[in-house]
Amino acid sequence: MYALDRLHMGGVLADDMGLGKTIQTIALLKGTREEKRTSLIVAPTSLTYNWLSEINRFAPELSAAVVSGNAAQRERLLRHITENGDVDAVITSYPLIRRDIDLLADYSFRLIILDEAQNIKNAGSMAAVTVKRLKGDSRFALTGTPMENGVGELWSIFDFVLPGYLPGYHSFLRKYQDGADSEDLRQRIRPFLTRRLKQDVLTELPDKIETRLTAQMTPEQKNVYQAAMERLRPKVNRLIEEKGIGRSRMEVLSAITELREICCHPSLVLDGYTGSSGKLEMLLELLPDMIQSGRRMLIFSQFTSLLKLIRPRLEEHGWETMYLDGDTPAGERLEMTEKFNSGEVPLFLISLRAGGSGLNLTGADVVIHYDPWWNPATEDQATDRAHRIGQTKKVDVIRLVMGESIEEQVVELGSRKKALFDQLITPGEAGLSALTEQDIRLLFS
Repeated sequence: MYALDRLHMGGVLADDMGLGKTIQTIALLKGTREEKRTSLIVAPTSLTYNWLSEINRFAPELSAAVVSGNAAQRERLLRHITENGDVDAVITSYPLIRRDIDLLADYSFRLIILDEAQNIKNAGSMAAVTVKRLKGDSRFALTGTPMENGVGELWSIFDFVLPGYLPGYHSFLRKYQDGADSEDLRQRIRPFLTRRLKQDVLTELPDKIETRLTAQMTPEQKNVYQAAMERLRPKVNRLIEEKGIGRSRMEVLSAITELREICCHPSLVLDGYTGSSGKLEMLLELLPDMIQSGRRMLIFSQFTSLLKLIRPRLEEHGWETMYLDGDTPAGERLEMTEKFNSGEVPLFLISLRAGGSGLNLTGADVVIHYDPWWNPATEDQATDRAHRIGQTKKVDVIRLVMGESIEEQVVELGSRKKALFDQLITPGEAGLSALTEQDIRLLFS
């Protein structure tokens, strides 16, 4: 990628999932950084804040900003960036780039990065037409699925990274869509497309590939969360001051749990809520490519009510699922295990407490933790349902965290104080004694 940029060319990074497309791109941003020049990253809405989180984590010396807010707020931010160039990377989404293209079309970016570039696989789509109006020194597309249904999708991506390099769309289809000249096409694109598959690089990989994805709240969800925080913060402060941590333990646990449930989906605490959840949207964007590539997934959550909520959403997409919680009889647990491991069902939704032990699910090669678990050992036990003796594939472990929320605060606390939380799950469980007054106040800050 660095060499292609030096030559003022673009390319496609098409590594298989879990091989580090994001971190490679951040390294490229660092290595090609120029003063007073801004690079642009376009990603699915649910991944914009994850990009910000990863840049802050791996390259804190880079300044980055996410485009958000109403039209006037976005215009102020974009005009400031295009006039001053004092932000290294600006991150926006495919829906917003369509609305803001007139503000950006004349600016020359340092790099233009498309994440999940299959979003422009339809050459006639608004997303494809819009991003091709952007100007930059070099353009790169990141996608684990550069071609899903036909060579026309590959053409559209290359028309972004190297406009004019391949023949015109209709000439291209006449020459290549029947596969007769596939070797010629492979030679044409080879210098500009790099792809590694897991089976090709097993010696480079650990047994378990762990990824943290940061979601962004939807506007409706953010309103619910902020209202709850404004209501609960003074309540928790008053409880601590009047009763102390020991005597207010149950009430504080209840307040923390309410905020965590809102991060998962506000309908868990608010009857009649009709909006969505940023984390659920992220999950629904992650799954199609994984299912299409034959991945088999375990989805863990502490909240059985959440699993029962998302299960019909998954099945609306035509994905068959299984569900297990503490009420599932032991005999059925074994039957479900055998059915899943035989490959009949791609998605297994499991209550973290019920599925944390006693299951051998080596048919899975992806483990998704929908909500953070305060006790890392318990979370690892759940992960080890798939990552255990008998597993012949590498296992991707994906943790979903809601950005700018109590979840992010707890994860950061946990990283600084490894054993900070013994257990902090639902009201009625022990474990709040691990938290100091300062820790609790930070959660509600």
